Amino acid sequence: QVLLVESGGGLVQAGGSLRLSCEASGRTFSTYAMGWFRQAPGKEREFVTVISGSGNSLVYADSVKGRFTISRDKAKNTVYLQMNSLKPEDTAVYYCTAARTTAAAMSGKTNDYWGQGTQVTVSS
Repeated sequence: QVLLVESGGGLVQAGGSLRLSCEASGRTFSTYAMGWFRQAPGKEREFVTVISGSGNSLVYADSVKGRFTISRDKAKNTVYLQMNSLKPEDTAVYYCTAARTTAAAMSGKTNDYWGQGTQVTVSS
């Protein structure tokens, strides 16, 4: 069974930092693009960031550029999201995702796998 399990969410004050982790199990994702989406209450799920299978290509949503950093450790089958300078509008459930291509991972519609999400709450 393939699983993506997120961790690291929580409550933080505005300006603070959190580091999310997504550990994959059940298969190796070394060639898969992996990324993060988020969904705030009453809003649609939106793309946050993706890292290509090679790790050479990183894409960020404009809303998080310069504040969030995605990385991956292939040996641990894990992808990370370092979130700095957090804002109340970053409050959402954050989902890890994996797909065969970067484009598919960014689409939100053709992704192969999804985690169950971790809550991030930023207080003002």
